[in-house]
Amino acid sequence: MSTVLYPGTFNPIHNGHADLVQRAAALFDKVVLGIATSPQKDPSVLTLRVELAQEALSHLSNVEVIGFNTLTVDFAKEIGANVILKGIRTVTDFEYEFQMLNMNRVLAPGLETIFLAPSEACSYISSTLVRQIASYQGDVSNFVHPCVAKAIAEGKIV
Repeated sequence: MSTVLYPGTFNPIHNGHADLVQRAAALFDKVVLGIATSPQKDPSVLTLRVELAQEALSHLSNVEVIGFNTLTVDFAKEIGANVILKGIRTVTDFEYEFQMLNMNRVLAPGLETIFLAPSEACSYISSTLVRQIASYQGDVSNFVHPCVAKAIAEGKIV
């Protein structure tokens, strides 16, 4: 069985993330969306981010959402993933992710990384932009699943 890990903080998960998960679900037997804690982000919202991602991706039967607080390569080993999936929107994304790929190769030889670009309709969406729009009470409903838009409107996440 081929398992791919799509790691990130997904703060919040948006339609670009969901687009990549849906396409990965057609390529792999199992997709694990791994939601990482981050020293720069409030860890208390991890549970909510996991719940929102589960709801947003509930239509995909071979997708599991799990929160984690370890090195990505260690989490990949823990769940039996042999591939890490990373989304690439810009050259800047690629430069950062390529550096991470090489670091991960040293830490976990044999663990491969693949890059997918989001569909054209989602290529401009980022969690940072969603948070910025939301911080000014802007409408983010075109960029996120309805459950995420509701959580933002209720002030549960920003």
